[in-house]
Amino acid sequence: MAAQSHFEGQSVNRPPLFDGEDYTYWKTRMEFFLQGLDYQIWFIIEEGDLLVTNEKDKWTEDDKKKISLNCKAKSILCCTLSKKEFNCISACKSTMEMWEKLRIIYEGTDKVKETRIDILVTQYEGFQMQPGEKITQMYSRFTDITNGLAGLGKTYEIGDMVRKILRSLPASWTPKLRAIEEANDLKRMSLEKLIGSLMAHEINMERLGESSSRKKHSNALKAEEVASEESSDDNESIRSSEDEEALLSRRLQRILVKKNFRLRRGLWGCFPHHRAAGKVYNCEDEDVRQKAVDVADLEKNGMHNIVAAMQRLKWTKIATL
Repeated sequence: MAAQSHFEGQSVNRPPLFDGEDYTYWKTRMEFFLQGLDYQIWFIIEEGDLLVTNEKDKWTEDDKKKISLNCKAKSILCCTLSKKEFNCISACKSTMEMWEKLRIIYEGTDKVKETRIDILVTQYEGFQMQPGEKITQMYSRFTDITNGLAGLGKTYEIGDMVRKILRSLPASWTPKLRAIEEANDLKRMSLEKLIGSLMAHEINMERLGESSSRKKHSNALKAEEVASEESSDDNESIRSSEDEEALLSRRLQRILVKKNFRLRRGLWGCFPHHRAAGKVYNCEDEDVRQKAVDVADLEKNGMHNIVAAMQRLKWTKIATL
């Protein structure tokens, strides 16, 4: 129903509908509507029906106009109410009585009114901008409070509201707050000018934040690329080492077979046998798990490069037995 109330109010020729929700909002808009339609009708609601003293059979044209205005005021007010609200005031004799009864129902007696004012004043005094809240959202909450107070007869000076909004800003807004205080007379500054300045600053902060975020993202991508390149280099180095081991292992085995080197107890070494499943030691001695390689004989036969390669690859285990 509240959404319907807003929709009804889109026409300047149609009074805003009241369904029991947000009385202060409806009351303010109804005042504007009636005053714009015919100020005499608003006078009837505030002061009571226009008085006609003559008997019905002696009504003059002026009397008829007064009675017509009284009925028009009552009709307009009734047309703005839902069935439930109409039932609350249908027994009232005058338009002013209807209006006052609605006020008492939804604003309460003077005591209830004071209690509601106290609640809204507490909200006003403790008002703060919420984390992650936009300036427009903050200002909307603020005006809900001040408009509610205004509807109950409690108002604040514009300068006081300007200072209240500035005090509600988080610490990150301190530089902007100081700049506004230094450049403006807060007693004469309008709320519109303040909110416009804050919104412009908010847009700049968001733009700078997006730029910083893009820069961080770019740096992160560069770091990932460097890490990827380093990882690729490491993998390439490992593959090169494995290829060299496999090649050396095959060459060494062919040399041992071809040269028929004698095995003697002295300096020994062992070499891996390259297989698809990985590198394993090709050892004949099941206890020692080593294949004897006479490193000295390799060196005698001018195979220093093979011995050096074995030592560089760190899979030769040379020991004195």
